[in-house]
Amino acid sequence: MKYSKLFPKSQKIEFKEDLSVNAKYLVKGGFMNQLMAGSWTLLPLGFVVVEKIKNIVREELNKTGAQELLMPLLHPREIWDTTGRWSDPEVQKIMYQFKDIHDKEYGLSFTHEEIVMNLLGKFVQSYRDLPVMVYHFSTKFRNEPRAKSGILRAREFMMKDLYSAHVSEEDMYEYYNLVKEVYVKIFERIGLSVIVTEASGGVFTKNVTHEFQVLSDSGEDEIIYCPEGDFSQNVEIAKVKEGKQCDLGHGPLKRAKVIEVGNIFPLGTKYSKDQKVFYTDKDGSQKEIWFASYGIGPTRVMGALVEVHHDDKGIIWPKTVAPFQAHLLVVSSQKSVVRTADDIYTKLEASGVEVLYDDRDVSAGEKFATADLLGIPHRLVMSEKTGDKIEFKKRNEDKTELLQFDELIKRLKEETEG
Repeated sequence: MKYSKLFPKSQKIEFKEDLSVNAKYLVKGGFMNQLMAGSWTLLPLGFVVVEKIKNIVREELNKTGAQELLMPLLHPREIWDTTGRWSDPEVQKIMYQFKDIHDKEYGLSFTHEEIVMNLLGKFVQSYRDLPVMVYHFSTKFRNEPRAKSGILRAREFMMKDLYSAHVSEEDMYEYYNLVKEVYVKIFERIGLSVIVTEASGGVFTKNVTHEFQVLSDSGEDEIIYCPEGDFSQNVEIAKVKEGKQCDLGHGPLKRAKVIEVGNIFPLGTKYSKDQKVFYTDKDGSQKEIWFASYGIGPTRVMGALVEVHHDDKGIIWPKTVAPFQAHLLVVSSQKSVVRTADDIYTKLEASGVEVLYDDRDVSAGEKFATADLLGIPHRLVMSEKTGDKIEFKKRNEDKTELLQFDELIKRLKEETEG
């Protein structure tokens, strides 16, 4: 992609309000744009990042036997009445509910438990039909009273919902614990170190659930955790305080701000009972379905990545989710150098390298500033000084190297696959 053709370009903006880091850099870099409070357009660069996040999630979930589908976002009141959640004051605080011209009531989805259980009721008859693991990526709507922190707290956002249905509690927890491990792997691949944290089930369940939290001073959640162990609880349910000695001898517990990037809920049989969806067991008896749900917000993950991976110049994308592998800059007005850079760009694309080529007629300083802001992992520079070589630099390092084209391709392959 040539930068001159990219829509839109990065912007030089002086923000009047004190914005979160992710909002500041994602807006200035041209990754997203605000329509109104809590509602964002994913621009082409941001769309690529989110798609790469989704693909990692998709790859790992498919390995667990889960299958992808797509469910409606517009829900009739009747299906939510089966569980009583339509009239739940806590649900009404966050769910957009309205009437159409025929006075029929609908809601915009913030979750899909009722819809999945309704689907199971149509297709699951026997124990032979279970387990079922299905997921989708879709837009969610939440009536956030304080839509802020950029893309971290929005009224409209992308979400991955996975749902699993089982014949028994044991089977449910076996898959639940598998997904817990898979989530940690997903976030590692994306570039986030998460702390698995016990939490409340909120409007979903009264059972103990698990959140996947990322340490960050910009986070709105807080946890009590052991930095050297595997204990962590959301402060909302924590029964211990900061400073208490870890039971495993790892030192004092700490309190920290965090960003929630994922959650998993063992829902049990509530939805099966409420919606009267049962299966026939081996002995011919009717039994309730054990149910669980699992969420990851790809757009929220993108915001969390920026909060964690940045410096005072801009974003530092992990290589697995960066919009491009390499950012090629030509910093010369000499036609021969520009022609050589054009040729290198063509060769990079032919070699399968995802490359953004800054071909604009602007100063070297502006090009370097743009490269730092966008945060693409590898910067490639061509100028009179580089001759027939290309200057190679990682976004998160100061060191530069001069490489021949073949050496560059080898290095990029090593960096991308390593």
